[in-house]
Parts: sequence; structure tokens; C-alpha cells
Amino acid sequence: MPDIFVANEQENKKENSQEVDKKPFKEQKGTARHNLSGHSHNPFSAFSYYPDRANFVTQDPDEKIVLLLRKHPISNLRWIFIAALLIIAPFFLTAFPIIDFLPVRFQTITILFWYLLVVTFIFEQFLNWFFNVYIVTDERIIDVDFVNLVYREISDANIDQIQDVTAQMGGAIRTVVNYGDVIIQTAAEVPKIELEEVPYPDRVSRILRDLRIEEEQEKLEGRVR
Repeated sequence: MPDIFVANEQENKKENSQEVDKKPFKEQKGTARHNLSGHSHNPFSAFSYYPDRANFVTQDPDEKIVLLLRKHPISNLRWIFIAALLIIAPFFLTAFPIIDFLPVRFQTITILFWYLLVVTFIFEQFLNWFFNVYIVTDERIIDVDFVNLVYREISDANIDQIQDVTAQMGGAIRTVVNYGDVIIQTAAEVPKIELEEVPYPDRVSRILRDLRIEEEQEKLEGRVR
């Protein structure tokens, strides 16, 4: 009696393997090499690997975000320290009366206006950190410079235009916290893209090199669109 079930099982395996081969290369690209720890779904994360629900204005339909980077949160300590000094500054007015010549009502208005400026400073600094991002997709690198609410500057370079990737991490604090700069030399109109103060610079540079190798492999195998 013929092994009908065995034959059907073999045919199913063959069909499944063919379906896998027919999947777009974009869905398979990078999944084997870039299994890194530190994957975060936090929207405020400075290092997000294949982030969920992330997109940008010029993103192509089949383009996938591999990395979403910001400056390390420790870089915010500089303006946080300044903001703390500005917050407590009015309390020193009792020791150094500067606005005593003003009526009490105007003194109150002056202090409220001061704190309004401090809140504006904090909000602006946070927006600069949150919206100044570096995006690495399976096709290109994008540097988004957020200047203010009405102006931003975007630079990009294709992955296959990468010529050299250098990770720099100097100083005791950067070494302990593990953050630094990644300098990318390209053959694009923007000759150099600098990812400043990003977490895990070694990982970032390794991912960029792997993506460049995969892009070259695509060209050799004729899978470039």
C-alpha cells in the first residue's frame, strides 16, 4: 500500500519551502545577523532596534527602519543642571534683593515671567533631544536636525554609498555608560554623517557594516530594485 500520507507531507514541506523562498528579500534582510540585546519599544528610547510603530515622512512603502537613535539620555544632564539653577534662582532674591524697588504685585509678575522662561527653556531642550534623531533603514541613513517647531533639516545617504564607518568612544564617562560618536564617510552629496553621543556605538557601526555587505550581496545577486 503506498505511503500516501508520507508523500503528502513531503509535498507540503516542499511547498512551504518554496513559499519561504518567494518571500520578499526585504522581509528576510538582517533578521539573522542583527539579533541584539537592548531591543526597546519605548518611544523615548535612545536606541531602538526595529522599533514598533515608527515611521517618517519620506519613508518608502517597503522600507523598514532598522535603528532609531537619539543622543544618550545622559547628554541631557547639562541642560537639566542649568534648568535646576534657574528654578532655584528666585529663592536667592531674599538674600540679594534685586527687585525690591518694584511693588509687590510687579515682583510676583516678574517671578512668574521668570518661571515661564524657564519652562520654555526646558521644553525647547527636550524637543531638541526628542526630535533630533538618526534613522537607519535597510536602504539608507537619515540625519534629522530639529532646529525649531517650523524648521528642520534632513540629510540622507544610501547604504551602498557608505565608504567607512568609525566608532569613537573616549573618556571615562563615555566608556562606563557606553555611548559615543559614529562617523560615517559616504559617497553621497553629504560626504560625512555624524551620529553624535549615541548609545552602543560599536553595535551601531557593526549593524551599518552588515547592512552595507547585504546591500552589496543584493547587487551581486540582482535583487536591487
